[in-house]
Amino acid sequence: MKNIVINTAKEFMKTPEDRYISLGQFIGEKFRKDKLEPLFVDKDDNRKIRIILDGAYGYPTSFTEEAFGGLARKYGKDRVKKRLEFISEEEPLLIEEIDLYIEKADNE
Repeated sequence: MKNIVINTAKEFMKTPEDRYISLGQFIGEKFRKDKLEPLFVDKDDNRKIRIILDGAYGYPTSFTEEAFGGLARKYGKDRVKKRLEFISEEEPLLIEEIDLYIEKADNE
């Protein structure tokens, strides 16, 4: 089974904005719902999802927490941690920040 690669800057936005859809166009909630959640619907799908973070003009905390912390709240942090792999040569500390949001997420 082939892994999945999502390049956020090329496939979604170069200028991530905020948390909720009501606040703009390139929003963490929209990224989660449109790009990530469809990949978690099938509980038997265990393919790795590589998220390339490079190429964007920075990521607001509200965007990353909603996109990745929100995904962990909905599908469980263990499952999300198992499937997602983050890549960033430009901002490697961003990966640690995202990992923290996933780790702190409470299941709904």
